[in-house]
Formats: sequence, structure tokens, C-alpha cells
Amino acid sequence: MISEQVAPCAPESAAPLPQAVLSTAPSVLGRVRDADSNLAIWQRRAVIDWSPLLAGEPADIRFDTERAALADRFAQALARNGFAAPHLHRALTDDVSLLAGLFCSALGIERLELRLEVVTSDSCRKFHADYVVARLITTYVGPGTQWLESADAARLREGGEPRRINRMAAGDVGIFKGRLASEHPAIHRSPPIATSPGPRLLLVLNRTERP
Repeated sequence: MISEQVAPCAPESAAPLPQAVLSTAPSVLGRVRDADSNLAIWQRRAVIDWSPLLAGEPADIRFDTERAALADRFAQALARNGFAAPHLHRALTDDVSLLAGLFCSALGIERLELRLEVVTSDSCRKFHADYVVARLITTYVGPGTQWLESADAARLREGGEPRRINRMAAGDVGIFKGRLASEHPAIHRSPPIATSPGPRLLLVLNRTERP
């Protein structure tokens, strides 16, 4: 069953603010292009335990690539950077390739930056918006990214506290509109590392203008 919900709108007395849109259908990610949306989340069930990848001390992966070349480069990087559980490498490569395709389609691009990060610190623990057009984020291992509805983001901007902090589940996929695309970008943060039982495995995809 496919369900879709839109976060509550701002009060009638306030100027309309862009909202988050969530769905169990992957096509929801294209909604990030809408003027009235600053965050699109594909809610999907995690069906694979990716934690064996983190055995040992794998190094982060980061590179720019054409969409068509991503799968080969990513598979090679998994082995080269010390990610364990080689039986999971093909499945992860397939999933990352799928997400890259959805991201490129949503933004109308063919080139992107990929980062696969092993997160062990609170480097992004404060609520913020990214200086990008849009960014795809998904967490494979550990608690997911926390985000605010626009009304709570406005309260935070005015020095108040958010009434509710939302959190993506592991496996959920979000495209966050950034400061380069909206006056009201998606506000989010990494969950406090103290709430995680171990390292997180985070995938980030960015649009890139590099040749």
C-alpha cells in the first residue's frame, strides 16, 4: 500500500512555508522540485542488515562521477577502502546506484558527488541548512537524520525551541532542499552520537558543477 502525507501547513495568518512531503513511493523524491516543498522523504523498509560492512576500520568514500560510471567506481572503492562483508558489496552498489538515479532524475543532472561516511562524532549535531541546491541523505546503519517542519524551523530561527523533532528511519531516503534553492531550506542535523549504539553509515549525494 502506498501512502502519502504532507506535514501540517503554517497558520493561515502566516505566509505559506514550504513543507516536507513523505511517501512510501520512490517517486515522491521528485516532489523536492515543487515550490511548496523543501524536503521529500521516501519512507522505505530496511530489509538488509548493513552493519557487517563496518567490521574493521573502513575509510570514507568520496568522489565525483558521471551517473553512468558510478556503479563500477563505487564497487572498487568499497574493496579498496576496507569495507568488510564482501557478500554485501554488490547489494550496496545496486542500492546506491538506484538512489543516484533517482537523485539525478529529480534534479535533472547527470553528474554528482558521492560520499559514504562512517560517522563516529557529533560533527553535524546542530540544526542547519546546507549551502547546496539539494542533497540526498540516507542512513544505512544507525539512527537516521533528524529534521524540522518549517514552523519549527522558524521558531528556531527566532531563538525558540522546536516543538517536535522528526527523525528518518534507517533506510529512509531524503532529498533536502538547500540554501541555494530556497529562502526556506530544509533544516536538519545528525542525531547525537550518544544515541547511537555504534558508528553510523551515511550516504550523501550532492549535485556538482565540477568538470
